[in-house]
Amino acid sequence: MIKINFKRNIFKIFVAGAIILFLAVIFIFISNEIVWRAGQNLAYKGESRFSDVPKSQAALVLGARVWRDGSMSAIFEDRAKTALRLYREGKVEKILVSGDHGRKNYDEVNAAKKFFLANGVPGKDIFLDHAGFDTYDSLYRARDIFAAQSLIICTQDFHLPRAIYIGRGLGLEVYGVSSDLQPYVGEFRRNLREKIARTKAVFDMIIKAKPKFLGPIIPLSGDSFASWD
Repeated sequence: MIKINFKRNIFKIFVAGAIILFLAVIFIFISNEIVWRAGQNLAYKGESRFSDVPKSQAALVLGARVWRDGSMSAIFEDRAKTALRLYREGKVEKILVSGDHGRKNYDEVNAAKKFFLANGVPGKDIFLDHAGFDTYDSLYRARDIFAAQSLIICTQDFHLPRAIYIGRGLGLEVYGVSSDLQPYVGEFRRNLREKIARTKAVFDMIIKAKPKFLGPIIPLSGDSFASWD
């Protein structure tokens, strides 16, 4: 009798695990479809992307890896170059850099700030978000800390749908401009990670997640130097 009950319990655990796995796969699939569809009509790509994208309050540069010497990775630098062109062509009046500066020896935002200053962007037009630890936090803080209303998100094609989905879900008027200026290594790993990240983005929107940090308001219409170190 004990042996039969043990087998039944094992079977129930197996069935429950299979159901959970099935539901998880379905949720991942649906989440990716929702995010992908949300970003299609608001992502500007191709040669005319800079002329076609609507004017907005600021370009949002989403952070990416910075090397030990403080230089930006190719993906990050191309995002910055895209924002620079938008600024020069009058599509935005401000640039908001949002990235990870959670450690003293790792600093995404100031690496981008140096790039913009070196390329002639006045300091008064460069805002820094040191607590943009992920895309959700960056857009949430853009709205609540920097009082952004309209943004052009500068990031690569694989990332644009998720960023646009989150921004629109948070009530922001956002558009995306492709920052793919060259081929990048690690495409397979990046695309796999993005599928998981899209699922997390949908979950964050469902539960109305809060960013890791908030803080005092530094509006894009105000003093940019208040956002610097």
